[in-house]
Amino acid sequence: MNHLLTPQQLQARQQELRQQYEAVSARKLNLDLTRGKPSTEQLNLSDELDGILAGNYKCADGSDARNYGGIMGIPEARKLAADYLQTIPARIMVGGNSSLQLMYQLVTSALSQGVRGGESAWSKEAAAANGKVKFLCPSPGYDRHFAICEFLGIEMIPVAMNAQGPDMDKIEALVKADPLIKGIWCVPKYANPDGVVYSHAVVARMALLGKIAGANFRIFWDNAYAEHHLVDNPPELANIIALSEAADTLDNVLVIGSTSKITHAGAGISFIATSEANLAAFADQLNIATIGPDKINQLRHVHFLKDMPTLRVLMQRHRAILQPKFEALLSALDKGLSGKTLNGKALGSWTRPQGGYFVLFDTQPGLADTVVKLTAAAGVKLTPAGSTWPLRKDPANSNIRLAPSFPSLKEIEAAMEVFVLCVELATVERELGQ
Repeated sequence: MNHLLTPQQLQARQQELRQQYEAVSARKLNLDLTRGKPSTEQLNLSDELDGILAGNYKCADGSDARNYGGIMGIPEARKLAADYLQTIPARIMVGGNSSLQLMYQLVTSALSQGVRGGESAWSKEAAAANGKVKFLCPSPGYDRHFAICEFLGIEMIPVAMNAQGPDMDKIEALVKADPLIKGIWCVPKYANPDGVVYSHAVVARMALLGKIAGANFRIFWDNAYAEHHLVDNPPELANIIALSEAADTLDNVLVIGSTSKITHAGAGISFIATSEANLAAFADQLNIATIGPDKINQLRHVHFLKDMPTLRVLMQRHRAILQPKFEALLSALDKGLSGKTLNGKALGSWTRPQGGYFVLFDTQPGLADTVVKLTAAAGVKLTPAGSTWPLRKDPANSNIRLAPSFPSLKEIEAAMEVFVLCVELATVERELGQ
């Protein structure tokens, strides 16, 4: 379908597509492309974690991992995390299994308790100015980041993404103009969901934001996919810690990572890199909530992952499982939609990520929610339309995030057959005014 159609031809195509849709719906499929979860095969890669300590719970500093204490994490886990995030152990805190929980704790503590005592609390400054705490949200972005802000009553300001990263001209203008902008969410490598890797120029400008933003501004640098490659020569991400140190803005940067998609997703370790002053202030607050993290799990991970070369060998095994799934998904889009237009307009466009866990598909404007509803009724669950935008409000109603990691190859092929059909059906029926 790549030429101008008469109303009669369009009607005939709609009837043909409807028949195909009814046939697919009759199969009673139950397929799910909603979230970027590792598959069982990927989780199996790390089953050696069980029993790996063999009764030896002694840490590198001679302490017993079974006991209380160690709010900053065990020394060998801090060393491994420092190598992963390209910094030094003194700037690392290692926590529990969830980097999202770390980010939530960082935001809530800054909001209510401050980053350097109560006078630095974001909420106190907002109250004094009779305003609201605000975050910049490069969009499309990660729905769980946005959910933190929504839950805590933080106003979100979308900022457009491009092939180099977020629009830095816009970001710089916004933070200069409004000191109540206290943070920005970033997934700088293989961004969720569009797969963008921030350019060196973007990272360098990010590192300078602390010089022009209001007091206590923080960059939440969620480097969730630092080693999650799908290509042989992956793009490099500039080191924001080094750039911020050179700019004397390290206090403004919070770099977060985890092993959640490296080892066991629900039983990994998370870590944060930032200035030593930031870590000390955050540790003081955490000491009220906990007497220490799960150090046994940290020790297990160090014994299993050992170092970055060993970790990267494991990630190649993940790639061997993931890459065929991405190829199947992209092949279905190429075969079903590439080159197809309706009265001069492409039926859709999509990303070709070099790593990470998602493909971002764009329908024609105004159709994402219709496509998601059609696929759901035919037995294929997708992430709700709008999820990649703050408050679930995609201004173009076009973004759909596709996550091929968890289903099998056969399930991906079946799901994408439905998806491609629904994209064309929704587009044709909208053209007919139905």
